Amino acid sequence: MKKILAIVSVLTVLILAACGGDSDEGDSGNKTIKVGASSVPHAEILEEAKPLLKEKGITLEIEEYQDYVLPNDDLESGELDANYFQHIPYLETQIAEIGYDFTQIGGIHIEPMGVYSKTISGVDEIKDGTEVILSRSVADHGRILALFEREGLIELDDSVDTVDATVDDIVDNPKNLKFSADVDAALLPELYNSEENALVAINTNYAIEAGLNPLDDAIILEGDESPYVNVVAVRTEDKDNKALNTLVDVLHSKKIQDFILEKYEGAVVPVNGEE
Repeated sequence: MKKILAIVSVLTVLILAACGGDSDEGDSGNKTIKVGASSVPHAEILEEAKPLLKEKGITLEIEEYQDYVLPNDDLESGELDANYFQHIPYLETQIAEIGYDFTQIGGIHIEPMGVYSKTISGVDEIKDGTEVILSRSVADHGRILALFEREGLIELDDSVDTVDATVDDIVDNPKNLKFSADVDAALLPELYNSEENALVAINTNYAIEAGLNPLDDAIILEGDESPYVNVVAVRTEDKDNKALNTLVDVLHSKKIQDFILEKYEGAVVPVNGEE
């Protein structure tokens, strides 16, 4: 009986040691991580990072999305380990409005916002009463309105932080531009093609996906000084996860940053982790 108990004790110790070994292996990054991303450019960038992560013992699974709602819902539910599709102001707005317990663990790139038109080829051709179509994403309104103010087309209330500005904060609109904001961001390229006399502010990921080149086709384009850095977001409980932080390190690597510059020719601008 004593021998049996001794054998059981030894087996228990071995099982516990094995469990501890698995945990350490997971902590070192030898695991699979699932990341949600917009198809362009985020998923394309992640695809380029896959072999670099594989060398570090990490298998990357990419879940592609065509909207800005489900990636955060799926991160909260545990369907994803991280997502990479949103900029900092949008993430902060979602946290404030919905209550997500998320943390961003690294800024990766900037997608300059552009304003496009099928028939208007320059700011000097914008006529009185022109319609300006924005997405319903309020987190983008301030950055778009700042572009119009930069071009002298409107003036915003200087007591309002530009990031938080809305159409209601326009105090001077000499060309009587008509701003509308009631469509999903993914539909903006369709409106660009159908609304010939309008100006359409399109997020760069959707513009590229629709065959537009922001550098060539936008009549107004945000500069690389934009604070709207696209980040990798995780549940706060996972902010120190080694595999997820290794993902960020890989995305900050020279190889990935060079890929971004060469692939998108300035339409997507890499950052080195400074947010």
